[in-house]
Amino acid sequence: MAKLAWQSAGLTSRGLVRKDNQDNYFISKDGRVFVVADGVGGYGGGETASRIAVETVEERWSLGVELESNDLEAWMRETAHEANRRIIDAAQKDVALENMGTTIVIVVVDKDGELHIGHAGDSRAVRVRNDEFKMLTIDHSMVMEMHMKGQLTLEQCRTNIYKHLITRCLGHDDPVEIDYSRFDFLPGDCVVLASDGLADEIPEDEICRLVQECADPGAVCKTLMDTVLERGAHDNTTIVAVVRSPKVVHTTS
Repeated sequence: MAKLAWQSAGLTSRGLVRKDNQDNYFISKDGRVFVVADGVGGYGGGETASRIAVETVEERWSLGVELESNDLEAWMRETAHEANRRIIDAAQKDVALENMGTTIVIVVVDKDGELHIGHAGDSRAVRVRNDEFKMLTIDHSMVMEMHMKGQLTLEQCRTNIYKHLITRCLGHDDPVEIDYSRFDFLPGDCVVLASDGLADEIPEDEICRLVQECADPGAVCKTLMDTVLERGAHDNTTIVAVVRSPKVVHTTS
């Protein structure tokens, strides 16, 4: 029986308005771990915080400890706590980095092909399955809290003046809590991790349609990023796409 495999790709862009890029992302060499982080804080603080976050994930995964599926939640929480501590420590040592923080979304594909997701902030993981779009994370943001209370639609969240106010991130509270969840990952599924620059420019139904038109994760990233740029790219945007297929070969680009 052929092994089910997945392919992945990632892109990041400063956009057309911002002077710097405070996003960072990571794809592990074994193609099982994917991270997007969107930094907050001026004077380079946001970029520093998001870089510390992804480097912490990379470092802890590269230790090579073989984790069982039931161990991954604890690993994610411990990794988030370690990244949080490092960000806070760095901010305390440099006044220019004071109040820096970062969102984070981590996706791990376990040995059985199941998705494990941990996140804090409004960087998202979503899944496109055939013509179905599903949000795998719930934003920690003021507008999402209003949406959950029935006060705003998702479309209204995209245009609300408070859309960038997040209620949780790494670097501000100690300890920090991440939300953890598990989802199946079937052949043909596409999982997209992204900073909020993507959702700012493209609504969910259009993301679903554009993903369906793409043949591979590289095309998913390019198509979505091109669309963001065409619409003004008012914020930094980072996109990581993971596509599962019945192919034997597992490649990462």
